[in-house]
Amino acid sequence: MTATPEVLLQSGAGAIAAAVREGKVRSRTVVEASFARAAEVDAGPSGLNCILTSDLNGSLQLVEGAPVGGALAGVPVVLKDNIATTMLSTSCGSKILEGYVSPYESTVARKLREAGAILVGKGNMDEFAMGSSTEFSAYGPARNPIDRTRVPGGSSGGSAASVAAGIVPIALGSETGGSVRQPAAFCGIVGVKPTYGRISRFGLVAFASSLDNIGVFGRTVDDAARAMEVVSGDDTANDATSAPLEAPRLRTDSRDLTGIVIGRPKQYFPASLPAAMQEHCDRALDALRARGAEIRDVSLPHTDLALPVYYIIAPAECSANLARFDGVRYGLRLEGEGLRGMYEATRSKGFGAEVTRRILLGTYVLSAGYYDAYYRKAQDVRALIAQDFTDVWASGVHALFTPTTAAPAFTIGAISDPYEMYLCDLFTVSANLAEVPAMSLPIGRVGGLPVGGQVIAPRFGEQVMFRIAYALESELGGAAHA
Repeated sequence: MTATPEVLLQSGAGAIAAAVREGKVRSRTVVEASFARAAEVDAGPSGLNCILTSDLNGSLQLVEGAPVGGALAGVPVVLKDNIATTMLSTSCGSKILEGYVSPYESTVARKLREAGAILVGKGNMDEFAMGSSTEFSAYGPARNPIDRTRVPGGSSGGSAASVAAGIVPIALGSETGGSVRQPAAFCGIVGVKPTYGRISRFGLVAFASSLDNIGVFGRTVDDAARAMEVVSGDDTANDATSAPLEAPRLRTDSRDLTGIVIGRPKQYFPASLPAAMQEHCDRALDALRARGAEIRDVSLPHTDLALPVYYIIAPAECSANLARFDGVRYGLRLEGEGLRGMYEATRSKGFGAEVTRRILLGTYVLSAGYYDAYYRKAQDVRALIAQDFTDVWASGVHALFTPTTAAPAFTIGAISDPYEMYLCDLFTVSANLAEVPAMSLPIGRVGGLPVGGQVIAPRFGEQVMFRIAYALESELGGAAHA
């Protein structure tokens, strides 16, 4: 019996594409099912609020020209609202870009389209990707499909929630310090941050240019692998930071980890880690041993410096990147007394509190007399953090396993202290600073809420990272969601 579109949405990108290629289901029918699911769970006062903009007619028009033989034929996708698309607006979750439609298409949007995927919406997000909960969106917070009183994580919370809610099997987000992996952990799905340069950032609205990555969400490891294979690859013509490498083959039938050494960094397992989180991580490590991996204790001695380093470098780069939003060329423009008054009125009304906070902090650390003391010193320490990883790989370790977060998703409104919110990135920022790939996948539940385990690999080591993830997902099975 041919599966219904509703079942296909749950079964994954591979099943959808195969059914479309074989003529068992029409792409149009799958897209209509995706919109029906969004209407069911996303809208209204108690809805998830995970999709900011969508256009059914526009998506159905995309179906008409989409290749039915592509790797993602007929697969509906959501893109985070800081990734440029020409069909839907790109607001970055901010009033300053409300209604802005890009005149060009991002490389990842083009690659998805050429593979047959269909854009069905833009995901809600923390304004300009600055946040860890998607509470800092100018269009209201997104909610976690597992428990709507809780956050889906951030800043790519809308994209994560759209996958976890069954609206789409894959979605794209962006990562500067954990904004794909943390919401993946909170929503009980797979989230991948690639090596810096693996996926082109052409068309991604910049936050912190030396840290930004486009990442992938999937319901399963296989979904994420298929999406990564499509959007990865050389784009040096458009993005100077793009690595001149072909997209890797990430799907594998092997679940054997014989010969693979996985490090357990002690800094990621502090005494303060809740016992329930520790138990799930221990079970995951046992599962990796069962598949043949050797588990070895390792040390990343500069880990405790990663968070302060990140919160110097990221705001500094954000203050420079967001200077372009001034009311002159595009986006919101409010008149004031003279040019300076127009700048002040536009930026004061257009930016929210968290973005303003980071711009001010970044401007301060870049100012005369403070640049060397803060930004330059932070870059020096960043090099030490990266060297920690290099030393571990040189010792014969192929990858690392850690918790993704220290706790499950928190209640909306529960964290009001900015510093406490920044601590949500504790286990994720190092991978961005070191430019290495990392991914989160479900390893269990605490109090009914998902928790994630993190696999970190050497630069451009996505293949071993996915090999480990496939094996772990296979070994845990239903236990990952129990």
